[in-house]
Amino acid sequence: MGGSDKPKVLAIGGPTASGKTSLSVTLAKRLNGEVVCVDSMQIYCGLDVGTAKVTEEEMQGVPHHLVGFLAPEETFSVADFVALADRCIRDISARGKLPVLVGGTGLYMESLLSGVRFAEQKTDPAVRRQLEEQAAQLGADAMHEKLAQIDPEYAATVHPNNVGRVLRALELFQITGVTMTRQRAESKPSEPPYDSLLFCIGFEDRSVLYQRIDRRVDLMLEQGILREARLVYDHRDTYHTAAQAIGYKEFFPYFCGESLLEPCVDKLKQASRNYAKRQLTWFRRMPQTLWLDGIQGNLEAQALAHIHAHWPQVEPGVCEPLNP
Repeated sequence: MGGSDKPKVLAIGGPTASGKTSLSVTLAKRLNGEVVCVDSMQIYCGLDVGTAKVTEEEMQGVPHHLVGFLAPEETFSVADFVALADRCIRDISARGKLPVLVGGTGLYMESLLSGVRFAEQKTDPAVRRQLEEQAAQLGADAMHEKLAQIDPEYAATVHPNNVGRVLRALELFQITGVTMTRQRAESKPSEPPYDSLLFCIGFEDRSVLYQRIDRRVDLMLEQGILREARLVYDHRDTYHTAAQAIGYKEFFPYFCGESLLEPCVDKLKQASRNYAKRQLTWFRRMPQTLWLDGIQGNLEAQALAHIHAHWPQVEPGVCEPLNP
């Protein structure tokens, strides 16, 4: 798979609370690697608990990249991510180390590993304004339904609450007549840019994963998620991405006096379970995914068996310097 001139890349995806962070650090230590975060929310500084950002202690001395480097007011696109992550991968490889990607944002992971080329985006402020007015009038679900009618494949990957991505796809179609699905298919090169291995942590018994998610949410409450959520609530007019994110918006009814705390916590647990299902669906769509059994445990041994079969020359603690 791929020639020796391509950087080797180890990637770990999967649903929230599945154990990705721990596995990435373990494998990075074992294989002389550095971790690159593939998460659309962990890029923001100051939003640590609600995004389940890796802590200094969890890093165990392993260098981590693309974590907490952006102010919450800033916007960040998948094109921005791919450009920065590719730079990280090539820098890590040039130093003779193994890039270990980890995260649950399927769009970021797939775009990076497939080498999607992002052409200059065609935009039309008048069209965008018109769509935003429609969204304000009709609501997020109605706009998502419009997208589903013209591009059902892409609509299936976008949550209705992600109004920005829904409107962007509608805008693209209105301006060019091209669906987002078609644009993305045409922007993929014939050859992927890396010699990559992609793992996803799966759970045949979903109830085990859901219990892990519930425990994660309870732990977040102990760690101070309410303080972060309040910060986002108070800055919701400027923290646009965070204000739509799971982990924060569920508490807004509590802050404005419309709900008690407990129903908001239950809503966050349910939203996180639904998100986990969508994450698993995304990685299932990626044909190169190798599945690790999250219930069986011993994820390191499962992963290393695949790694040694695919890259027999990579020994524990050693990653060959790669051709630039």
